[in-house]
Amino acid sequence: MGDFTRVGREKMKITVPTLLVDKKKAIENIKFMSEKAKRHKLIFRPHLKTPQSVQAAKWYKEIGVNKATVSSFRMAEYFAGEGWDDITVAFPVNVLEIDRINSLAEKINLNILFTSHEAVSLLSEKLKFPIGFFIKIDTGMRRSGIEPDNFKMIDDVLNEANRNNKLIFKGFLAHYGHTYKAKSTEEIKSIHEKSLLELKRLKDNYKRNFPDIIVSVGDTPSCSLMDNFDGADEIRPGNFIFYDLQQWRNGSCSLDKIAVAMACPVVAKNEERKEIVIYGGGVHFSKDSFVMENGVTAFGYIVNLNESGWDLPDKKSYVSSLSQEHGIIKASDELFCKAKIGDVVGVLPAHSCMTVNCMGRFHTLEGEELSVMQN
Repeated sequence: MGDFTRVGREKMKITVPTLLVDKKKAIENIKFMSEKAKRHKLIFRPHLKTPQSVQAAKWYKEIGVNKATVSSFRMAEYFAGEGWDDITVAFPVNVLEIDRINSLAEKINLNILFTSHEAVSLLSEKLKFPIGFFIKIDTGMRRSGIEPDNFKMIDDVLNEANRNNKLIFKGFLAHYGHTYKAKSTEEIKSIHEKSLLELKRLKDNYKRNFPDIIVSVGDTPSCSLMDNFDGADEIRPGNFIFYDLQQWRNGSCSLDKIAVAMACPVVAKNEERKEIVIYGGGVHFSKDSFVMENGVTAFGYIVNLNESGWDLPDKKSYVSSLSQEHGIIKASDELFCKAKIGDVVGVLPAHSCMTVNCMGRFHTLEGEELSVMQN
């Protein structure tokens, strides 16, 4: 497993759970997705909810990205304050935040999502500035959105919006996040192509009256793996900047593309159970999990921290359970013998977005601390 000396801890002065980011890998992941968008002539509007950091967002801007997706109006304010002026809030509009919406719409190009004519009606009453809107389409995730064959509901939204000249119809938006639970690349392909076909039909049905509308799609698995985007005009993946074990497990990335690892102090060992206790629990990782190749559910793979980051995992040692502050590692014999109390081990997380959100900050391998939007 490598040498569990204090090399990684001393380099970063690690004494508590610390989220490490390999900036070089993250930038390579951004370049990969940006170049893919260019190759397919797609608008690239990455979802910034994964890094949630204005400092990390500069990595996108440095390669020419100037459009963003976020998950809340608070997040839109956070990034707008650092010069992002073309933002889509990819969450069904919360009409109670009308003051925030008006404030943002006055300053930036803001796009919102509608899933009902009721929301349009309520928002229209108090809207002060022009704003773009997408109709959210549910292509199978069954979380939010209008089903693609429900033309009556779509027409109700459009008819209500047409009453207010401040509302500008941008097109149809979908997040087929059920690809995250796909068990194979073929399943991801099936979901992606079925969804694209449904969205293309919708666009074709409405573009006579709305010739400038677009189709916006976004999920890391399909954007990472697929090369057919026929019918789409924009992609909005987010997790790809860091990737994680959930993405690795469904085939979206290789282990060497994962750009985040949690550094956790070893605080105890149990000889009988061959378990290592780390300082690093649900409050640090969240309790999102992944399924290992043997079918066992886990919360992270153990990696050896080294001078340049971390080694690839041997997949023999993994985080088997999490409580609030505790993490339990089921350790290989080799790891159990080498790991000492006071050492620091690395953990590749199951879900990087949630881990970043839990931690509130992360550190590059060069030692730079990057803050995250405060909840």
